[in-house]
Amino acid sequence: MDITVTGRHVEVTPAIRDYAAKKLEHVGIDFPRILSAHFILEVEKFRHIAELVLQCGNHITIEAREISEDLYVSIDRVVDKVARRMRKYKTKLQNHRPRDFDTIHVDEQVLTHDLHEDEGKHRIVRTERFAIKPMFVDEAVLQMELSENHQFLVFLNAETEKVNVLYRRKSGDFGLIQPTLA
Repeated sequence: MDITVTGRHVEVTPAIRDYAAKKLEHVGIDFPRILSAHFILEVEKFRHIAELVLQCGNHITIEAREISEDLYVSIDRVVDKVARRMRKYKTKLQNHRPRDFDTIHVDEQVLTHDLHEDEGKHRIVRTERFAIKPMFVDEAVLQMELSENHQFLVFLNAETEKVNVLYRRKSGDFGLIQPTLA
């Protein structure tokens, strides 16, 4: 497993790097499909923030973030949170139960906005590029449940072979945008 430790406003000492790697060793025993781990450690006044992003097999990304008054406590908590999420994921895979699709709310509405109306007021300030991964809708929902930071997920639907967008609704449910020809 490739472990990277990055510091924002904090120097990453060898002791901190070793501590983070040692904490992840225990997680790697139960879940050998971890490909890489990235710790992002940040200090803002009295807040010590630890973020952990795990890249696992089957295109699964697990993210967690914890804040405390001690950096080592934040590392402990974020690793524990990721371990809980991985156990939840592993249990779901072992059950081999099809997901209850009634909990996924599919929005049929197409929202349009006349760009000429607001011409010059809005502009693109950031562009992101990422690989679209083929997966089933229930796998996409599971991916969203494992990631607390992402509000949407763009994926290639393995059933329809079309690009879909899964997004988190305010109610906690998910919406699914499926492309259709007008």
